[in-house]
Amino acid sequence: MMFPAASLWTLLALSISITGSPVEVRNSRIILPMTSELHFSNGTKPVQRDDAQHIDVALDNVHWFSCVIIGVGNPPTFYRLIVNTESAITWIGANTAYRQTGTAFDTELPIRIPYGPFFFAGVLFGDTVQFTDGYYTVIDGMTIDGMGIGVTTETHGLPYDGMLGIGPSILSRGSILTDPNRRLTTITERLWVQDSIVYPFVGLFFKPSTVDHDDSGKLVFGDDHPGFNIGNIGYTFLTNTMPASTHWGFDQRIVYGNTEILQLTAGVVDSATTFIRIASDAYDRYETLTRANYDPRTGMLSITTKQYDALWPLQFHIGGQIYNLSPNGQIWPRWLNYKILGTDGGIYLIIKSLSRPTGSGIDFRLGYVFLQRFYSVFDVVSSRVGFATTPYTDATTN
Repeated sequence: MMFPAASLWTLLALSISITGSPVEVRNSRIILPMTSELHFSNGTKPVQRDDAQHIDVALDNVHWFSCVIIGVGNPPTFYRLIVNTESAITWIGANTAYRQTGTAFDTELPIRIPYGPFFFAGVLFGDTVQFTDGYYTVIDGMTIDGMGIGVTTETHGLPYDGMLGIGPSILSRGSILTDPNRRLTTITERLWVQDSIVYPFVGLFFKPSTVDHDDSGKLVFGDDHPGFNIGNIGYTFLTNTMPASTHWGFDQRIVYGNTEILQLTAGVVDSATTFIRIASDAYDRYETLTRANYDPRTGMLSITTKQYDALWPLQFHIGGQIYNLSPNGQIWPRWLNYKILGTDGGIYLIIKSLSRPTGSGIDFRLGYVFLQRFYSVFDVVSSRVGFATTPYTDATTN
């Protein structure tokens, strides 16, 4: 069906606030009060939730980042999208063209979204979005009607069909060129509003892989626990430091061995970034302590087998918890050295520089290689992020 403009903007202009009793935490599972109110631009909708529910969506590990397959329209066209914690907007059409069906609504609003060296420019549509199991089969309860999505008219440098944005909705501000203060509804919020999930959590689970495409990753909606074996989740609230505070940003310090290389400072989780990037002064300390050498061919730090054997864990101090990245977790998978123009058997460190010193407001980016070792969860309502160890935290597959 076609969506009238008024009802579409009701969906696109969603903002959330919680009233009544506070959120209760029991055994690391979030129990939402029986009634909450979700405030729309044209009124309120009380939502009743009686039982916990979470839904897993398959993710494809392609070594640089992870991808998910969604269907858009009815009948759907399927798109392979990079999962991006650094965007609130889902957009499509970079390679597979957008096909309008009877569910499409063209808002005619121009949008533009930068992604580091990439960018997306296009038009905002409302359309039906369906999540799949990774094999083009739609998951029950995971269909969203009238979801705001970007449809590209111009992209630069992206090898996939687009991006699935799971970042905070405030990141959508400035994207609509004619209305830069407008904030768009995220995928997670919409699933919560329509009772597909019990609580607006979204989690990411990966493991280090030894094959070119590994679909063992999970995108978990609706519960902070993924339903499989992980350690206790340690939470920390979003930072007050700008601009990290508008992202999934938090404060941490990083220690190598017994030496602090990055003081307590703000940064972000960035699932669309491959490496762990830290402020240039912290990077210089890490390079010195590991006795690594910069390799201009790969753009990475290189170490010998003897230096690898001497590596210490890299400690991430987050919210009162310490997450140890093992020596194996600090190196690029050696069987993938050809992907980075490395030599056979070469050992390359996955810590890279942000090319700016501490104090920028984003002094680290925890990318895909970090998320392969630790389960991550993002809590929309309570504005916090959490991490936990997994059976693969200390894997030696690299």
